Amino acid sequence: MKKPIILLFALAVVSGCSPKKDDQATVFKKINEEVLANSRAYETLEEATKTIGHRLTGSEEGAKAEEYTYNLLKSYGLQVAYQPFEVESWSRGDIEVQIGSQGSLAPMPAVTLAHSPVEAEITAEIVDMGNGVDADYEAKPGAVEGKIALVYIGTLPNSPEGTPGLHRSEKTALAIKHGAIGIIIINQVDGGVLLTGTASVTGSLISIPAVCIGKEDGLALKETLTKSRQFASIKMTNKSGLIKARNVIATIKGSELPNEKVIVGGHLDSWDLATGAIDNGIGSFAVLDMARTFAALNLKPKRTVQFVMFMGEEEGLLGSRHMVNQAIENGTIDQIKYIMNQDMSGNPAGFGTGGRPEAEPFFKQIGKEIMAIDSTTYKNVVSNGAGLHSDHQPFMLQGIPYTSPASRLDRAIYGCYHSDCDDFDLVNKEHMVNNVRFSSMMLYALADADTLPAQKLTDAETKAFLERHNLKLKLQIGGDWRWDD
Repeated sequence: MKKPIILLFALAVVSGCSPKKDDQATVFKKINEEVLANSRAYETLEEATKTIGHRLTGSEEGAKAEEYTYNLLKSYGLQVAYQPFEVESWSRGDIEVQIGSQGSLAPMPAVTLAHSPVEAEITAEIVDMGNGVDADYEAKPGAVEGKIALVYIGTLPNSPEGTPGLHRSEKTALAIKHGAIGIIIINQVDGGVLLTGTASVTGSLISIPAVCIGKEDGLALKETLTKSRQFASIKMTNKSGLIKARNVIATIKGSELPNEKVIVGGHLDSWDLATGAIDNGIGSFAVLDMARTFAALNLKPKRTVQFVMFMGEEEGLLGSRHMVNQAIENGTIDQIKYIMNQDMSGNPAGFGTGGRPEAEPFFKQIGKEIMAIDSTTYKNVVSNGAGLHSDHQPFMLQGIPYTSPASRLDRAIYGCYHSDCDDFDLVNKEHMVNNVRFSSMMLYALADADTLPAQKLTDAETKAFLERHNLKLKLQIGGDWRWDD
């Protein structure tokens, strides 16, 4: 009886047959079991925050973070490569802010916003410009010429319906456009928390000093301005120059469609006021553990999967822009079929379609399969918005569809975003593990799908898509609107 069995096996090998691939439900079950038993996302993030500290692009710590993640991915048995780039980068120096009536200024706690000038020293009157959007400047034409604009970082209570929620860099660009020689941005977090981040829409130096002050100080200043004129003295020094940084990319080659790529990425870099555990340690270290999970289970979906640690996101999406530009230059941009962006993500209730409603049936169907694994945490939420200011943006501007987890994180952590309190004690291990579980399942489903839920848009379709999602003005302010109207 042995000979026929051997013969049948030999015939199967000759004919090109291979062991039957696990169905998706089985893969999802294996992913769930592997992550629950062996996830290292929380532990590696803890180690990195203790041994490296912050991960500012271009800094010694940033380079250590690149090396740490490269070696970690290598240890999982993955094919890993650096993607180096050289760009202008900024780092903070000294700052002194004094505010009060003319001739009677007093120190006020403040933090420099990135890409402020290398050196600045100004004294001028402060003008309250509300939310710092176009309507505020239209209501006070010429009000900030030669003066310092005071704006709220978010949208003030009782603002008119439809007030656009502009990024701090966009508000700075508008202040510059209207002749301001400085800008003070009021944080929206209680407790005097000071926030940093870029004030440049392009990632290059801006022409005026930009600073952030605490919510309580800022609101008190707004009240004082209703009664008397107030002035500010802003002195600062900063550093700017060309730096070298590296995206870190781990690749699992597709089993059937190796030239089609699905990318999951998260920005590894952080600001330097703390260790960046939330922004974006929880996202980027989840990506690392997703890579570990795929390697441990030897998952081989149809399409190539790339796990990317982007550098330079905080200073203008530098690493993701470089990746897209390089793909355009070498003719591989059409190989990138989908992006999953992990930025401050955790404990997903579902996933977003990235503004592509045609993708909703796919995400709903895969969501049902994830709920068969865990319906307590995962709720099959599908969001349909599209936004900017994270590493999906350069890909989206090329018409490439993207998704992100619909995260449900502890609200308290958002107060420490970009701030001096963004440390490891904010991290919830269960939330990280849930993100790795559900994101790995969704990533596998995308990479192994017979038909992807959304296709790359043409240039004309991309323009219409961005207009439909009210992103044109923001992209124009940022210099990323490439269409002539």
